[in-house]
Order: sequence, then C-alpha cells, then structure tokens
Amino acid sequence: MSDNKNFKGWKVCRFDQIATNVNVRIDNPSESGMEHYVGLEHLDADSLKIRRWGTPDDVEATKLVFKKGDIIFGRRRAYQRKLGIAEFDGICSAHALVLRAKPEVVLPEFLPFFMQSDLFMSRAVEISVGSLSPTINWKTMAMQEFALPPLNEQKRILELLEALQVSLHAYDHAAESARTLLSSVVTERMATAATNYGRAKFGDACVRITDGTHQPPNFSESGVPFLLVSNLSSGKIDWEVQKWVSESEYQTLTKSFKPQQGDVLLTLVGSYGVPVFVNWDRPFTFQRHIGILRSNESKIRGEYLYHFLNSPNGQWQCARGAEGLAQKTITLASLKAFELPLPPLEVQDRFIDEISEYVSVVDSVESRRQESATALRTIRELALGGLRV
Repeated sequence: MSDNKNFKGWKVCRFDQIATNVNVRIDNPSESGMEHYVGLEHLDADSLKIRRWGTPDDVEATKLVFKKGDIIFGRRRAYQRKLGIAEFDGICSAHALVLRAKPEVVLPEFLPFFMQSDLFMSRAVEISVGSLSPTINWKTMAMQEFALPPLNEQKRILELLEALQVSLHAYDHAAESARTLLSSVVTERMATAATNYGRAKFGDACVRITDGTHQPPNFSESGVPFLLVSNLSSGKIDWEVQKWVSESEYQTLTKSFKPQQGDVLLTLVGSYGVPVFVNWDRPFTFQRHIGILRSNESKIRGEYLYHFLNSPNGQWQCARGAEGLAQKTITLASLKAFELPLPPLEVQDRFIDEISEYVSVVDSVESRRQESATALRTIRELALGGLRV
C-alpha cells in the first residue's frame, strides 16, 4: 500500500465493513405495493441520479426491495458503471446489489462517489465471473479490501465533489429544459399538421414494418452488435452491447431485410414506445422485442415518422396499442394501425430542418454537461484513485 503522506490516517476495510447488502426479495413484483421499478436499463453510466424508472407491473420474477437513500449498483456487467442513489422506495432488478452505507466507517453521501471511482469499478470488473454476462457475487465483493480516508477527510472531499455535482446538475437542468422546448415545438407542429392535413396509417405510409429475429442467434465474443431493448431505452443507441454475432451470422439474420439509414427502431416490449432514428451506417441486428419501420419515401420521411413517435400523440398510440397484463407488448398489427398526420413532403422537410436546429441546441447543452461530468470525474480520481490495496 502506498505510504504517501496524503493518505495518512486512511484505513483498510473489507467492503462488508463499509456497506450492508440489503437482500430483501419479493417474488411477485405486481403485489409489492411499490410504485417504482428500477432496472439496469434505467441507470445511466457514471451518473448517481436515477432519471427513469418503470412500474412493478412492467416486470415479472424475483426483484429486490430498496429504500430511499440506498445505492443501486449493477452487479451484472459492472463495466457499464451503472450506479444510482434511490430518491424513493421501490423494487429493482435482481441483477443489482442494494447497498446501504455503514455510517461509523463511511459517510452515506461519500460512499456513492467512492464507488464511482476507477479504483472501485476496476476491482468490481476484476471479480466478475462469466463471459457473456459477467456478474459479481456478493460473497466475493464483501471480501474485497479498500482504503478509506477518516471521516473528517471524507467530509472535506465530499464538499468538493458535491460542489462539482451541483454544477453538473445545473447542466442537467439546462439540458432537460432544452429537451422540453424541443418537445413542445414538435407537439405544436404535429398538432398544426393534424389540423391542416389528412391522416395515414403506418401500414400505408411504410413499405415495411417488422421486428427482430425470433430465433436465438449464434452469439460470438465480438463482431456485429446485437441490440436489446435496454440498448434503446434512453432514446439513443447504447453501443456498449452485451451480445454480438459474427459477420456470417449477421448476413444470415439480415438476408431478407437489412437495417439501413433512415429506418426507425421502436421498442415493443417492457420499456415499450421508445423510438430511435437510424442515422448511422454501422451494421447491427436486433432482438424481436424491437420493431423496425421503413418509410415509403414517396409519402413520408423516416425522420418525420421518428419525431411523430416521440410526440404526445405518438406516445399515446403506443400506450393504447400495448397489449397484455404481465408484460405489455406493442404488436406489429397494432403498430401498422397507428395513424399520423401526413403533410406534403416539402412541409415535412421544412419541419425536419426546423427541428434540427432545436436538436442542435440540445446537443450543445449536453456537450457542456459532458465537459462538467469530465471535470467531476477528474477531481474524484485525484482525490480517491491514488491508493491501492
């Protein structure tokens, strides 16, 4: 262990001396009495704030119970660095650990920052077992040793990190405001189009509406990304995928229909109704819980279709079209029956150009937010990353 004077008074502790693993399980989520369900797909990498969640009715099988203030840590695929502080009571994925700080050793507010550090995350990845879905075992995690500063030093470090966190949250708020403005403009323009132009069913406006492969592919360790619903749940593609297929398997899976730029992806099961516009030419394939829509370019632009699905009316139709009780699903038949206003192509093009300007503002604010996040991470690593056990 380093004898650097900056670490004077730091104490080595096993992780089970630092935090309690809250292993309260519930077998029937819909009878949990909770309002919130947090899956790993709802946790953002390198962010302590939980911004999205579902409901217990969305899921089945055993889940974990958490309380406000607990830490939800994705023990499956720890390399994704998914960690959040609960601001409400609820249930979460059993692929997470629910952790509660032991305040006599670590300040509850300090522990999440420590767990975000490269030091902790690297150890978490090292002890994960499995190939396709490496997972942490609590017994192994409990035995890991880490060096912690004394409580008064934790408080000093915490004050600095929390100040940086306030700045980051300010950018989060600005980004959210920019996204809200974008949404309001889309809503208003779509309402105007609905008043001035006729409507068309998706099945008539698209040349193809289908979903991903229904047969389990032959997965490989690398190759072409295989997308799951969780890779789309944020509204953008998360390319940190857990599954890949070989080039030959990709060609087989896409022999009859290959995704291309201009298509629209839509989650159909679980976290349903999330659209993503394909504006890249990177090859990929995807599971059957994701739909794909290819517009008839003589009638409708794919980007216009994407914005409609993001509008209140589009989301309302997704909610109305979702069928089932245990796990609601948007069927392809119901998707083809969705309706949208269909102005002339030149009107659609003007709409896309206008919306692109608002999207640029959102992207700019989010870029500033990323710079703030980088500054926070740099200071955190300087404060916490220098000591190895």
